[in-house]
Amino acid sequence: MIFNVIGLLYFYNQTLNTFFMKVLFLDTVHPLIQKELESAGFLCEQWNQQQPIEEIAADYTGFIVRSKIKITQSVLDASPNLEFIGRVGAGLENIDLEYAEQKGVRVFNSPEGNRDAVGEHALGMLLVLLNNMLIADPQVRRGIWKREENRGTEIKGKTVGIIGYGNMGSAFAEKLAGLGCEIIAYDKYKKGFGNDFVKEVDYPEIFRETDILSLHVPLTEETRMLVNENYLSKFEKPVWLINTSRGPVLDTSALLKAIENDKIQGAALDVLEYESFSFENLTFDELPETFQQLAGNSRVILSPHVAGWTQESKYKLARILADKILKSRNK
Repeated sequence: MIFNVIGLLYFYNQTLNTFFMKVLFLDTVHPLIQKELESAGFLCEQWNQQQPIEEIAADYTGFIVRSKIKITQSVLDASPNLEFIGRVGAGLENIDLEYAEQKGVRVFNSPEGNRDAVGEHALGMLLVLLNNMLIADPQVRRGIWKREENRGTEIKGKTVGIIGYGNMGSAFAEKLAGLGCEIIAYDKYKKGFGNDFVKEVDYPEIFRETDILSLHVPLTEETRMLVNENYLSKFEKPVWLINTSRGPVLDTSALLKAIENDKIQGAALDVLEYESFSFENLTFDELPETFQQLAGNSRVILSPHVAGWTQESKYKLARILADKILKSRNK
């Protein structure tokens, strides 16, 4: 009798695995994704982090991830039924994309969902930087009234150089469009994107004309430490620098040296070279001396990798990712 019950339970479990497309959520995300997938017939489960992913991966048709979990070759090898990976957000450096493609696993992300957030944040940081707001605010709170010392710099009439013209770079350009500046952009892998408010250029023109430089490239082996001492030395004018892409794109030591030599007039950084893989933790006492120098420099403003994090983007990232996954199932 007991054997029959166990057999029935096993058969029932195997039947569920056969008839339900099971999705494993490897991180906390907006509940909209689970709601939409379940409405479409998926069985959604949350990873309890007690078991290695490899031990349970074979049961699942899809994974939903953010940035904390690496989807490596070993995870993919343990996932014979995996059809897709959904990344809530833009960056895909935590997924072995080449191996996933070899395995026939489709990878979806949702950079369209936080492009406006990143564009607005980059513009906001630039305005704060150019107008000395982080310097002036604490002064006024202490009764210090320095007007001439806090005279600002206008964006109008400047040339803004954008490196990487995908969702984030183009969103930043759109936010700048009404400010009376010239916008030029370079993208190694994208051509023909010039329009009424942005001019497509090559690197020599970027180095020659840029007053304000904004980085919007993904983190790859090609872009890691892209902006180094040699790179910064090529700019013909002193520039203001914004980085809302990935921290390791920019060499911090080179940045500090360029600020000291007035090659960089100021920097706005939402991301840091020292960030952990999940982007969420910095152990202050373990950070190198270059971070202490960066944090103490009045010509640098910092934010904690939140350029894409708004109330609105949290929903839009989920909405777009769910739509992409469901649309792919209907093809």
